[in-house]
Amino acid sequence: MTEFLQLSVNGLMTGFILAIGAVGVTMVLGVLRLLHVAHGDTIAFGTYMGLLFAGLFADSLAAALVGAAVATALFAVVSDYLLWQPLRRRGAGMVSLLLASIGLALILRHAIFWIAGADPRQFPIDLMAVYEFGPVRLSHGQIIALPVALAGVVALAWLFARTNAGKRMRALSDDSSLAAVAGVNVRRTIVVIWAVSGALAGVAGVLQGLVQNSFNPNLGFQLLLPVFAVVVLGGIGSAYGALAGGVLLGFVMEVSTWSALAGGVPPSYKQVVAFAVLILMLILRPQGLLGRARLR
Repeated sequence: MTEFLQLSVNGLMTGFILAIGAVGVTMVLGVLRLLHVAHGDTIAFGTYMGLLFAGLFADSLAAALVGAAVATALFAVVSDYLLWQPLRRRGAGMVSLLLASIGLALILRHAIFWIAGADPRQFPIDLMAVYEFGPVRLSHGQIIALPVALAGVVALAWLFARTNAGKRMRALSDDSSLAAVAGVNVRRTIVVIWAVSGALAGVAGVLQGLVQNSFNPNLGFQLLLPVFAVVVLGGIGSAYGALAGGVLLGFVMEVSTWSALAGGVPPSYKQVVAFAVLILMLILRPQGLLGRARLR
């Protein structure tokens, strides 16, 4: 039972981070029909920007979170202006958009390698500190990341449920044509979606860097596949689905290593579990947990 409780807490931590990272992906995919492969490397960009801002402001992790969110939001909006808007105006199809996203991902990842190097980095925290809460043990990074990630998920749920901007983003993601007819300013809302997507990528990057203790420029690529699994699990275009799917998938990935389950899955195979869940979802409910079936 002690092991299960520990894995459950770890699973919630992983799930919150995946949920924060997946919301932007599912909304961009729902509105623009863009499978944004570069989102993983945007997360890594946020991690390194967080490290930069922490160094600039006396090792402040608050500065790391805010700085990463702002920097990645700006990066996402500028990318939309310079890359995605011109492609949309030319009527680029999904394949062209996907290839452009792959190219952007490679450019961004190699730029991070070139500027920051391949050596592992870490945030200014005590890597040796361990805190015990009954049977559950948490590292210093987890102590910081868990409440921030939980607050982020709650804030996102509030944003989409209670604010006009959140409702417009959800409406556009659910059905862009109907939203436009209803008076939603599509161009402005798309910019907001990119900004929110980028900011969330930055926050997810810092949180993942804290939880991992050390990281390198491949951090975002390692998160990308589980994030895509969350998008499918929750339902493409569903912000609430991404939140629910992230928490569920993170929990399943961690608990799958429980030794009571016939010895458990080796930790290095947790991503395999994520895709087993994804395949089952595609077979049993292709529209996802909270997605809606659509006629084609």
